[in-house]
Amino acid sequence: MARKNYEIRQDAQILFHNKADYCVGTGRIGLALQKEYQEQLALVQKEIGFSHIRGHGLFSDDMGIYREYEDENGKKHAEYCFTYLDLVMDRYKELKIRPFLELGFMPEKLASGDQTVFYWKGNVTPPSDYAGWRALVQATLRHLMERYGADEVTQWPVEVWNEPNLPGFWKDADMEEYFRLFRETFAAVKETDPRFRVGGPAICGVEDEKWIRCFLEFCREEKIPLDFLTRHHYTTEVPETDGHYGYVKLREPEEGFKNLQSTRDIVDSFEEYRGLAIHITEFNTSYVPNCPLHDTNQNAAYIAHQLSRLGDVNESYSYWTFGDIFEEFGVPFTPFHGGFGLVADGGIPKPTLWAFHFFKKLQGTCVHRSDDAVIVRGEDGVYRGAAWNRTMDGNGETLELEFLLPVEGGEDSRPGTFCIVTQTVDEETCNPLKLWHDMGEPSSLSEEQKRLLKEGSRPFVGSCRKRAADGKLQVELTVRENGVVYFEAFPVREESDRGYSYQRAIGRPEK
Repeated sequence: MARKNYEIRQDAQILFHNKADYCVGTGRIGLALQKEYQEQLALVQKEIGFSHIRGHGLFSDDMGIYREYEDENGKKHAEYCFTYLDLVMDRYKELKIRPFLELGFMPEKLASGDQTVFYWKGNVTPPSDYAGWRALVQATLRHLMERYGADEVTQWPVEVWNEPNLPGFWKDADMEEYFRLFRETFAAVKETDPRFRVGGPAICGVEDEKWIRCFLEFCREEKIPLDFLTRHHYTTEVPETDGHYGYVKLREPEEGFKNLQSTRDIVDSFEEYRGLAIHITEFNTSYVPNCPLHDTNQNAAYIAHQLSRLGDVNESYSYWTFGDIFEEFGVPFTPFHGGFGLVADGGIPKPTLWAFHFFKKLQGTCVHRSDDAVIVRGEDGVYRGAAWNRTMDGNGETLELEFLLPVEGGEDSRPGTFCIVTQTVDEETCNPLKLWHDMGEPSSLSEEQKRLLKEGSRPFVGSCRKRAADGKLQVELTVRENGVVYFEAFPVREESDRGYSYQRAIGRPEK
């Protein structure tokens, strides 16, 4: 067992840029037409409440936006169908989440080739006609502005394509061709309404420093007033495949943080782009959607640590993805299949969902930040904190944390008496994956199995009363291996009914 003690200063103010709830990823946009997808997103919005959502396939053929027809003279004309787009965006609006628009992939009839990616065959080739591409982008944006209002839609960030540095996502990973796509698209969007914010290049991994530097050099040469830069962030080694699954080894977090810092340094080395916002439009541990790690408490503890640091050099960071209705490798065989999501199929929250739920509450002045905890003091004077105990190889130990927090009693509170409420997510208290395993790993869940798994996926709530001493409140947390613990500490306000005694009610003598 490891033990750490921290004493918080009265005047503590620590830098902590918390944007855990800014954006979340989704599978291709067309999946939003499914009932289970909508239910999973509604659950995530209830428990976390993200501001934006980003996904692939806005222009893929399953959305049906781009069409062509021939007139009586045999001449081809483009036309646009926004029926499915409206259904998706209407539902996002109902759930109070705005799109972070990713422009891609290529409609088949507008594509220059037939290379596709994923089970659902997203076309990843450049447009055969850039004028047609620009017209498609503008027609879509104008439709959205007409339907939802220009003042609203121009607030939606616009990202050009996805991972063009990887040949699977952009034919031949052709840098010059992507730069052309970006230039043409940037101009088309700004011509539609200059208030739109446009960015890229949404690169991931391979030659990332080269791509970012070359991209900024291109924007400088073309005098493109870039609004923000985007990149992705994954933290595992290449998966080892076994059957339907990819097993991975986690990288030390500092490797990833160092890589993110290199992006910040490159951006800031360009005078005209110094301080430019960087959005991580995808991040997770593994980059494959069949990785059992995603379903574990280990993933939750590792991601909690990531959430404590990702805001240091980035404007936002979008977890990939909110739910497991997702088909890059095909339709999954079981509810726990290692999907990216915060929610397993069947509407079962995974442990990582609660890491985001806890960080959403960390609003106020940060008074403590370490490699195992973040604590803030809200405007209401309440202390809120999250602690984690991440392990890399499953051989960790329980962590005992003690915090001494400076406090004062309020006018209507018993002097020095505080309530400390904890919510615990670890392998003993909130582990739906183990419960599913113990059930026999059923591929098709009965209603009773779903009910039990949902019950087993909630944090364990504990509480205690403590008296402060010498203006300090002692908060003690036990964080087991791969655990995440949230706490709130606030003054007790007595509102007991006449004659009521809690001690007598539980059969104990009065103190």
